[in-house]
Order: sequence, then structure tokens, then C-alpha cells
Amino acid sequence: MDSFQTQERYLRLLSERFPNADAVVTELINLHAILSLPKGTEHFVSDLHGASSAFIHMIKNASGVIRRKVDDIYGTSITEEEKRALCALIYYPDERIRWVQQHGLVAEAMPDKMYRIEDWYCRRIHQTLDVTRSVSVKYSRSKVRKMLPKNYAYIIEELLYESSIEPDRTRYFHAIVDAIIATGKAEHLLIAISYLIHNLAIDTWHIVGDIFDRGPGAPKIMEVLSTVRDYDVQWGNHDIAWMGAFAGNWAMIATVLRVSIRYANIETLEEGYGINLLPLANFAMETYGSDPCTVFQTKDFENNPRLTRSAQLMAKMHKAISIIQFKLEGQTIKRHPEYQMDDRLFLDKIDYQTGMVKVNGEDYPITDRFLPTINTDDPYALSQEEHELMEQLARSFRKSEKMQKHLRMLYQHGSLYLVRNGFLLYHAAIPLNEDGSFMEVDVCGKRVKGKELMLRIDHVVRQAYFGKGKEKDNALDYMLYLWCGYGSPLYHKDKMSTFERYFIGVPELEHERKGAYYTLADQRDVCEMILREFGLDADEGRIINGHIPVRTIRGETPMRAEGKRFVIDGGFSKPYQEKTGISGYTLIYNSHGIQLVEHERFESPEQATLSGSDIHSRIQLEDFTHHRILVRDTDRGRELLRQVEDLQNLLKAYQMGWVEERTS
Repeated sequence: MDSFQTQERYLRLLSERFPNADAVVTELINLHAILSLPKGTEHFVSDLHGASSAFIHMIKNASGVIRRKVDDIYGTSITEEEKRALCALIYYPDERIRWVQQHGLVAEAMPDKMYRIEDWYCRRIHQTLDVTRSVSVKYSRSKVRKMLPKNYAYIIEELLYESSIEPDRTRYFHAIVDAIIATGKAEHLLIAISYLIHNLAIDTWHIVGDIFDRGPGAPKIMEVLSTVRDYDVQWGNHDIAWMGAFAGNWAMIATVLRVSIRYANIETLEEGYGINLLPLANFAMETYGSDPCTVFQTKDFENNPRLTRSAQLMAKMHKAISIIQFKLEGQTIKRHPEYQMDDRLFLDKIDYQTGMVKVNGEDYPITDRFLPTINTDDPYALSQEEHELMEQLARSFRKSEKMQKHLRMLYQHGSLYLVRNGFLLYHAAIPLNEDGSFMEVDVCGKRVKGKELMLRIDHVVRQAYFGKGKEKDNALDYMLYLWCGYGSPLYHKDKMSTFERYFIGVPELEHERKGAYYTLADQRDVCEMILREFGLDADEGRIINGHIPVRTIRGETPMRAEGKRFVIDGGFSKPYQEKTGISGYTLIYNSHGIQLVEHERFESPEQATLSGSDIHSRIQLEDFTHHRILVRDTDRGRELLRQVEDLQNLLKAYQMGWVEERTS
């Protein structure tokens, strides 16, 4: 079929949606209007690690954007106390309204003339509508209309477009508000408006990896994301471990269980996903009942009130699943010599009589010699009891409906990397050799590097879940390599020294040497090389990744390579905050510029409800006041411009009579 026939066929298909010239002209006007709007606000975060309370608060306050809108709108016309109270209402409307009802208006720091709850409702409705107008300027009316809550869509739309210069319109506005208050619906309207502000304040969320592990709230984060209008995820190594477990990789099931137990994070498993840990607890007690399991005490168990009664049981479960993990990893590594991970095989290097293990040609005493489930003739074989336990655990993972829902979300909205509006997003690294060239890595039988490596791995990750037969089996095994392999762009260190930490305890053996990327990517020319590899402009493009916590307390900065790369792992999860000294970063890219927001430690939703606290340090990285970024300047704008071209061709086809117009 020649190009003319192809175009004619496409135009006839397009005419099904736009049946006549009037419909085409209407859509062209709409698209040109959208192209002239300011670009939507994008927020970039990484390494959430189950810190759901902090993430949810960040969603609610839009990383400080809402507070800035309040400052811009009211300046000094209202007090600082009232600004905080207004923000607290917008962030947590249900909780704040209850608090006001219990504590009265005096505690709200309202103007002296206001004594009635009806006056409070009226004032707050006006103020929240002011904020809504401010955050909705980036959108067309039709898009705002689609986001309005159904029960109050008509009312909110009428109130949003109040005209202060038309007296009749103003009286109409006040009559609506008075009627809402009189009918007892003011509370519900304020809640609806507040949630609308949350949705309008941010156009797109980019989660640059590691939603899972450490903290207990990963399922909550996934549930919140399911309500977000537009988001994407660049998989991190901790996400890949859970995805491998979801998909049925036994080594990954053991890994996520071990990490969860080590950090006292069984809430994610039991309450979040309904995983039955009773079989593991029973097996651990039967196998290690008399063993103190000293090495396997859960991290910080003495200061964790959840562990005061169950610390010993947790330690036994921790040891049981760790031994199983080492066995299953060993089986996978032996099946795949191309992984080049034989240095991770330790169980066959132990002299079980003397309790010594050989590492790098030297003998070291192991810290725990009670290993009753290991067959010294075949140390990587699971015992019958271990095999039955893993079958039970795998079945529990497979039957978790919420887990399967979240896995589908990670596949549907996730990828190994993303190119968006001049940014290249990936979680950890693009593997490099010491000389700065792209490292070639074997990915399921094909050696690839650079962009091709990332594309190949993205395909393999999908095959691990959606594939069939041998291809699926190899892809599922490869999830282990992605979790901890040297050539993995999600890890890129020479080893994961879990065995050394547990069984040897010699610091120099525990050191994990980072790949060349982590040093070289701080150089501008290396970042420019990576940007070109992915088709971006080396002068204008930037890289965003996380994975390695930025130790601000040591003077480290998230901005690297003369501003070409941003490392935005700032420690959302509390276990990392001692290293970073802060509580996370958000990179914000809006029509005015690029800002980096440094978060203070989030105490609790209750404290935020009480104080409306929302203090962030901001670094202005680039200012676009000389040329505000519009939709037409974005990737979305370029797509809309292609649509404009197609519609112009269809309009010409109608005018020339090549395609027949229809009335509907």
C-alpha cells in the first residue's frame, strides 16, 4: 500500500471521531488553546522505602507547592497562624474539621469578629476556592471539569468561576455558599474541594525507584498511587526483588521475607498483603528452637516496641529464611554461570567440622555453626521441610489479590527507564567500564550495553511475569541478577555481602565496591555521553536517579556533574535518615523553573493536622521567568502538534471532497 493510500485510510479512520469540518475546527481550537497553557507541574521522588506517612503527606501538601500558593494569594492580608490553619485544612480536611469542632474557633486563630462555625465554614470555602483557582490555571476548563468530584461537580464549577466585578454574579455566589451551610453540607464540600486541590496541584508524579522494603507502608503507597491521575515508576532493585517474588521466584520470595524480618517490617507481609507467616514461624521454632540465633536479631530490636515479646521468634524466622535464601541463590547461580557470580557461593566453601569458611583464598571462622538443615554432601539442596515451606509461601504470594493488583500496576506504569521533557530517569546506574565506556552485560543469552541494555532488561522483566516456558524461567531467574549483580543497572556493585555480614563479621569483607558509574557520572562529559546514548540533547538534557543516599550531613549535594545529574535519594525512610541528615528530596519542574525541595522529618499526620506544618528548604536550580514553559514546549505538546497536523490534513480532505462529511 503506497503512502497516499495509507494516509487516506488513516484520515477515514480519524473521521470516525471527527465526522465533519465543524468538529475538526472545534478540536483544532481546543488543541491550540491547550498548547498555550503553562506546562503542568512534575514532581520527582525516589527511594520511598515504605515510608507511606511521609509520602502521603507529600501528596497532600504537593511538596510545599500548596503553601506557596497560599502565600502568593494572601501575602500579609492574613496571619501566619491562619495560613497554617488553612493549609492544615487542605492537607487533612476530615481530621482538621473534627479538630475545629472539638476545640472551637479560638484555637483556629480566626479574626476576632468571627465567633460562629457558620462564619468559619464560609471563610474557609472562599479561601479553598481561591487556592483551587490558583492551582487550576494550568488546565483547560474541560480537564478541570473531568476532575471534579461527582457529588459536587456542578456546585464547585459554579463557584470556581465567580466574577467579583458583576454584582449579580457575586450575590449568586454567596447564595450558593449560604445554602450549602444551611443544609449542613459545608463540611462535605470543604473535603471535596481539598481533595480536588491535591489532584490539581501536581500534574505528574515520577517515582524513580524503590517503593518497597525498610518501612511498613509500601502497600499503602501503592494504594495511594492507584488514585493518582498520572504517575510512572522507574523500577529500583528493591522493587525488582518484590516483583520477582510476586512472579514466583523462590529466591526473591526468600529475599523479601528476610529483608522484611530484618527490619521488623512484617506488617507489609501480613497486614498489607495477607501473607501467612505461621508456617515459617512453626518451621523456625521446630528447627532452631534451642538456638539463640544471636547473629540474626532483628535490626534495632531493643528499641522497637513491636518486638519486645517476639524478638526471639523473629530472630529464628530470620535465620531460617536466610539459610533458605543462600541455598536458593546458590541454585540459581549454579544454573547460570554467565552471571559470573560464583564468588557468592559460600555454603560449599564451609568446613562444617572446623567451622571455617574460605573466602578469597583465606579461612575465616563462621559466627554461627548451628546449621541443621544443610546437607554437607549437597549444601544448596533444600531439605524436605524447607521445600514444603517454600511451596506454602509461594502459594500465599500467588493468592494475594492485593499483591497481584500492585504487580500489575508496576508493570502498567513502570519501566526500567523513562525519557520525559528532557530528563532521563533511571533508578541507579548505566553500567560503565573503568575507562568510561558502556559496559557490555549478558542478558539472557544476549550481550548488550547502554540503551540497548536497558531496553533488553525491560523486556526480560516483563517476560518474567508474562512469558511462557524456558524464556519465562530464564527471565525469572534473571531477577536475582538484577537484584544484586555487578552488571545490573539497578545495583552495579561487585557483590551484595549478606553472607559476610551474617556469618563472618569482618568489615573489610563486608565492603561492597561500587561500579565505575558512581564515580564517573559525577563528570559532565560522561553524563552528556549517556544523554546522547538515549537520544537527548547533551546541552539541555539532565539525568535524575536515586539509589545512593545523599549524605548532606557530610556536605554531599544532590546536584552533580555541573548540574547535569540529580541524585534525589534523600532518606524518606527513617533507617536512612541518620546517613542523610534530612527526610527526602522532591525535584519540582513547573512552568516557572526547576526547584529542589529538601524535606524536614515528618512526625505524624496528627501533628500535621494540628500545626499545618509544612516547612521545606528550597533551592532554585533554574528560573524560566524570561520564558515561561508552555505545554507546546513539552513532549506532550509535540504530540499535540502532531495531532494538529493530522486534523489540518483531515480538514483539507473535507474541503477538497476527498473524505465525505457526516452530520454526526
